[in-house]
Amino acid sequence: MKPYSVVVFDWDGTLMDSTHGIAVAIQSACRDLELPVPTLAEAAWVIGLSLEPALRKAVPQLTKSLEPLFLERYRHHYLAKDQALKLFDGAIEMLDALRAQDVTLAVATGKSRVGLNRALATTALHDKFAATRCADETFGKPHPGMLLELMDELMVTPDQVVMVGDTSHDLQMAANAGIHGVGVTYGAHPPESLQTQPHAAMVSDISALQAWLLARTGPQSI
Repeated sequence: MKPYSVVVFDWDGTLMDSTHGIAVAIQSACRDLELPVPTLAEAAWVIGLSLEPALRKAVPQLTKSLEPLFLERYRHHYLAKDQALKLFDGAIEMLDALRAQDVTLAVATGKSRVGLNRALATTALHDKFAATRCADETFGKPHPGMLLELMDELMVTPDQVVMVGDTSHDLQMAANAGIHGVGVTYGAHPPESLQTQPHAAMVSDISALQAWLLARTGPQSI
């Protein structure tokens, strides 16, 4: 098999250990507005989706008129702990090892552009990624739009690209774009959810992910 020359990462729950913080912020916003509070698992399931589908799924009782206030309360709770969020142990070392192997790195995330830029600035990772796409710039997951746009920008074909994510939305997006997907089981969705979607591999931690990627990435010969 030809090596992958591009690795596209999801952000929350894949590179950054933020899924619990997102789920708790959704719960807290519901309490503020006296709405039924989803379980942590229900709130975590919507991570990675674009905003409106996520809200409809996690908080079905939320009305259109309450959405702006809900978002204000969600952002209040999330940003209160934003600076405490950290990358998963080994994530930076994995990215550096891939770049040393001449692999192009990209991000496809359900975060907003403002949110991703803030996270990239906080982690000082902006220069490690050749291209990024966010849910508020194009179609949200599992639509393949983000991946199709990244492939156009990076001028690569589907066989050169692998998508890494922690949700079934990521793996479904990869399949919809005609590329391979790798599921990580340490994020928002449990293994049984990830296994419902096509996948090239399932890994349980960053170390295993790094080993899998390094064995299958590198510059492609013409």
